[in-house]
Amino acid sequence: MFVGFDYGSANCAIGIMQGEEVCLVPLSGDAKYLTSTLYAMDRELIAEEVLKQLPTDQKAEYTRLRSAQLSRAASMRRELDLLPHEQAVFVGEAAVEAYLEMPDEGFYVRSPKSFLGATGLRDNQIALFEDIVTLMMMHIKAVAEKNMRENSVITHAVIGRPVNFQGIGGEQSNLQAEAILSLAAKRAGFIDVDFLFEPLAAGMDYEASLDEDVTVLVVDVGGGTTDCSMVKMGPNHIESADRSQDFLGHSGQRIGGNDLDIALSMAAFMPHLGLGSLMVNKLPVPSKPFWNAVAVNDISAQRDFAALNSKKLIEELIKDAQQPELITRLLKVQKEQLGYKLVRSAEQSKIALSSEDSIDTPLSFVHAGLHAKVTEVDFENAITMPLSKVESLMREALETSGVKPDRIYVTGGTARSPAIYRRISGLFPDIPIVVGDHFGSVTAGLTRWAQRVFA
Repeated sequence: MFVGFDYGSANCAIGIMQGEEVCLVPLSGDAKYLTSTLYAMDRELIAEEVLKQLPTDQKAEYTRLRSAQLSRAASMRRELDLLPHEQAVFVGEAAVEAYLEMPDEGFYVRSPKSFLGATGLRDNQIALFEDIVTLMMMHIKAVAEKNMRENSVITHAVIGRPVNFQGIGGEQSNLQAEAILSLAAKRAGFIDVDFLFEPLAAGMDYEASLDEDVTVLVVDVGGGTTDCSMVKMGPNHIESADRSQDFLGHSGQRIGGNDLDIALSMAAFMPHLGLGSLMVNKLPVPSKPFWNAVAVNDISAQRDFAALNSKKLIEELIKDAQQPELITRLLKVQKEQLGYKLVRSAEQSKIALSSEDSIDTPLSFVHAGLHAKVTEVDFENAITMPLSKVESLMREALETSGVKPDRIYVTGGTARSPAIYRRISGLFPDIPIVVGDHFGSVTAGLTRWAQRVFA
């Protein structure tokens, strides 16, 4: 069976064709989206779980490649007093629940796709992300096959990819990320995979509804990346097996919903933990530890914040702060690794602000009774810089293509925000804007394309 596979920064989805219509397969209960998260009681246990689920013909080679990790996993299982078949690695909502229950005791990664093109990754880090993606793909493939008609086996997939996985690193970063995804898909049991730019996929789903040829600027604001593509669409293009001539220009950068959540965390939550307060010498408290606490899509920042030196730095700040009781809250975040919880709370506030003017967000996991009121204006002010980058990407797509679009098609989960829509519509007020399925359009386009490339 040929499917579209949206391995997203925020959510994952699988699409199949039922007649002429695309159908998304339930992946988490009745939900058609699986949260892009993984939690392990220890990171070494991830390799052990991959080995358990690998096809027999791949086990020997994988055991050779991961011999050190597997040895450490066996030791860690004994140390944690886990039974041989006791679950120690969780995916999706189960991972979120496990993390919220034990935030400081395990290994939690949100939006692993955001890291795949990171520059400077060591071999052991690349191996870890290969295993994370493999395990997630194994889970998604197994659940999708179980929820489809009897005896259905997924063999081929078109996987969506951003125009650029990383803001820096260029094509080398893209090749690294694609290599990780390709290897993970093979280990997860896919016979063959192909890749398609996510904004192009989103546009293909929109194209199915067109009755005339138009030039469309597709703006896909996702969880981890924003991609813009100028595409010729319509009845005279839709049946073409090679769309390269219709793809007029593109731009993309690792800027998306995650960055908005981080920006909102800094602006709305961190002042309650001491950001912006003063030291006894009347100098402001350094902002770096606050940033590192919530920069959940930055490997080096997370590593620095978890290190002993960061703990010592915060303890020194407490001694020299005019309001030490606030900095003490930051110390709790460091000790208990609560950064992801803060960013998750910001994400929930962002979602609520799509329909509310203000939201009162509880932060009692940091300090009893603590809460932060966040208004729509606060959110708009907090995300000024990320949104400026989105605007720059739209302008870049126009410049590289050399044409003006007839329409702008906006999609991606993050694009639900009224604040983002206002910025996009204000940039080109004379061009009609079409708002697509914020979550399903990319998967639908990938699914349609899969039927062509693998047929």
